[in-house]
Amino acid sequence: MDRMFDRSSLGAFLRTRRAALQPEDVGLRRGQRRRAPGLRREEVAELCAMSADYFARLERGDGPQPSEQMVAAIARGLRLTPDERDHVFLLAGYRTTHRDVFTEHVSPGLMRVVDGLTGATAQVMGPLGQTLLQTPAAVALLGDETRYTGDARYAPYRWFTDPTARERYHPDGHDTNSRTNVALLRDAATRDGAGSQATRFVDTLRQSSEEFARLWERHEVGLRWSETKRFVHPELGRLDLYCQLLLEPDHGQSLLVFTATPGTESHEKLDLLRVLGTDRFPVDAE
Repeated sequence: MDRMFDRSSLGAFLRTRRAALQPEDVGLRRGQRRRAPGLRREEVAELCAMSADYFARLERGDGPQPSEQMVAAIARGLRLTPDERDHVFLLAGYRTTHRDVFTEHVSPGLMRVVDGLTGATAQVMGPLGQTLLQTPAAVALLGDETRYTGDARYAPYRWFTDPTARERYHPDGHDTNSRTNVALLRDAATRDGAGSQATRFVDTLRQSSEEFARLWERHEVGLRWSETKRFVHPELGRLDLYCQLLLEPDHGQSLLVFTATPGTESHEKLDLLRVLGTDRFPVDAE
């Protein structure tokens, strides 16, 4: 198990979570002499029923691999969310057997679903954000995302390295999109382990994007895409859409279907996307 134990990442994760936890969150008095944010190591150690020296070694990244019982105690003591708890177990080397879900081929089941979505705005995404298939309306909304090669095949790579990748997303959501991209890649890298495509991809982005590298150090996990998204189309202007997600776990793929509330301006614009592939017309973009 030790070959999968990521001492450095576990230590960094524990430090960020300790710093984020306030005395009031665990029923402790703040006191007068706190020079740093968050809890002291001694306080966390008491909450986790372990010695302060042992917890300090885990934070420094030079401690032994904790047992599963000890990891569970740490998760309880630090008040971790379910996603954070899963993450810390994986960092400590306790991972479940999983299939290699990295694939560029759309699963037959999703293909049948897409075939039945006549006129819908939908696309199939791979496990690391590569666009595998788009309906014509999705191409009209977001552009042809299947034409890219190399690292640009992956939406997170384009998001952090190509400024034009953000043009069709409303600026209000840029920060949330960045944080979610990083958190989902952290989930994938932790799940798949060292030497995986996800880990290589993370290393590439940390070297290519200062924003990604900065957000990576925050060790955020458990973030998910919002069901509502705001887009900015070059001809139709702003569209407020719902994003319905269908997962295909055996292949690690997902189907995204974009819809709008009937009777709204966004719904009318979504209908217009069906003809934008061949006809161009001026529309007042607010």
